[in-house]
Amino acid sequence: MSVLWLVLALAVAVGLSLGLLGGGGSILAVPLLVYVAGLDPKEAIATSLLVVGATSLAALVPHARAGRVRWRTGLLFGAAAMAGAYAGGRLAALVPGAVLLLVLAAMMLATAVAMIRGRRAVRAHPDGGLRVGVVLAEGAVVGLVTGMVGAGGGFLVVPALVLLGGLPMTAAVGTSLLVIALKSFAGLAGYLASTDIDWPLALAVTGAAVLGSLAGGSLTGRIPADVLRRAFGWFVVAMGGFVLAQELGDVLGLAAPVAVAVALLVVAVTAVAALAPRRGADRDRVGART
Repeated sequence: MSVLWLVLALAVAVGLSLGLLGGGGSILAVPLLVYVAGLDPKEAIATSLLVVGATSLAALVPHARAGRVRWRTGLLFGAAAMAGAYAGGRLAALVPGAVLLLVLAAMMLATAVAMIRGRRAVRAHPDGGLRVGVVLAEGAVVGLVTGMVGAGGGFLVVPALVLLGGLPMTAAVGTSLLVIALKSFAGLAGYLASTDIDWPLALAVTGAAVLGSLAGGSLTGRIPADVLRRAFGWFVVAMGGFVLAQELGDVLGLAAPVAVAVALLVVAVTAVAALAPRRGADRDRVGART
């Protein structure tokens, strides 16, 4: 029972980070379910897709009320992402769980770098048009990754909606929640063909994460977003390294000390990438002052 309460408390923390940051927290749902709740990797990924989908829907409501959701673009991108996510969920049945966790660890580290470095200011497509073919292709690829490893992919969806969908950043953030919800539920459907879920646990974790996201949304603006985002990014780096160290032995047959050493090396490279000066950053700052 104490483990269940710990899982629920951590699920609230995952939802809190989603509500505060608008993304990123869902990538911690799988490690939480595997290493704390003790679920099989594939069951954990399927459960996380439910958690991510429901939490995204809850976070979508205030954006929709404020008119920050572009339904046509979101449904178009989301339809392609749903197809990719469903395919990813079915394809995952053919991939060992440890390999899926290694892919998740790589995605965690890449997401952490993006969080620590911050999102470069991006401009919408000059003519504001919707490049349908590219949007469909991008949505399918992002959905495939989500369906396989259970992470929402918000840091991939938002830039895609800005650059390919021609949306302003505020609308892209709100619309991304619609896309993430759609592809998460589609990925869950793909997993359910081959994976059983502990529904009482899944619903309890989902409820805790939704409550956390609502609380996080109410705290938005009270905590410096950049400080929070960077701190959370470093936490994701540590968690990604932990998952990597845990799974390298199962996949590559490495001894525990060697697996830990390799994971530490990867984390060190990730830290260097996160702290490296961004190309053109000085030029961007000068342009911002003129």
